[in-house]
Amino acid sequence: MLSTREKELIAEIWGRLTPVAEDIGAEALLRMFATEPGSKTYFSHLDISPSSAHLRSHGKKIVLAIAEGAKDISQLAVTLGPLQTLHAYQLRIDPTNFKFFSHCMLVTLAAHMRNDFTPVAHAAMDKYLSAFAAVLAEKFR
Repeated sequence: MLSTREKELIAEIWGRLTPVAEDIGAEALLRMFATEPGSKTYFSHLDISPSSAHLRSHGKKIVLAIAEGAKDISQLAVTLGPLQTLHAYQLRIDPTNFKFFSHCMLVTLAAHMRNDFTPVAHAAMDKYLSAFAAVLAEKFR
């Protein structure tokens, strides 16, 4: 699905973004809440207002999980195993939200990376985030 160069590019991008994980993650979540208001229902117990500690903390967790998966994409299912179980059986998140979030993350990356988010980087990241969302949704089948 991904070439060796695409895998390297994805790992490089997430390595650079890890220091700003809270910013990237919170912004992507806010985009999802704005475009898919129904996704907010899973966060009713948290303060998800812009710049809130809960929003930034959860955003950081998501970005760090994405970055961890990018280190060895061939082992994505193993890396995400605990998150699959958590989201499917405990949190009972509708798996379509993973796709919504991946699209919002692409927009956020484009906004933050600007000219560094080349068409090649965009295509590679789209493939990776689609795979990430698909792996998270596997336990729902």
